[in-house]
Amino acid sequence: MSLLSDIQSDLKQAMLGKDELTRDTLRMFKAEVQKFEIDSKETVDDAKALQVINKMIKQRNDSISQFTNGGRIDLAEKEQSEVDVLSKYKPKQLDESEITTKVNEAISESGAAGMQDIGKVMGILKKSIEAGTADMGIVSKIVKDQLS
Repeated sequence: MSLLSDIQSDLKQAMLGKDELTRDTLRMFKAEVQKFEIDSKETVDDAKALQVINKMIKQRNDSISQFTNGGRIDLAEKEQSEVDVLSKYKPKQLDESEITTKVNEAISESGAAGMQDIGKVMGILKKSIEAGTADMGIVSKIVKDQLS
């Protein structure tokens, strides 16, 4: 089953089970997918749906930090609940040791010697790390640590 059909099925279950949080979060996701399709004039496949999920999670994480700093714990908890719902649809994330292993492989493959070669290493990593399985911000940080 594809990611979009899984989400549609879960939305239906949430509506039947009167799970308002899941229902509302998945409806927001579907609205974002429709907006993406209209803006880009292309249909959304699983890879693009994953990009939409990652974007939504990033937005909510930003909101969580702002709400927490502003003392609005109630709103931060609501945003965190939405992140939890959306995270169910992301593939299993690589841990830091797995990322470090891939980074070391990419460095040796590219023959990188210093920070000036970061582009080569990141190019190799973008191909070798399956989309959505690692936060590229963390990957970039590990690459910088290894090359410096």
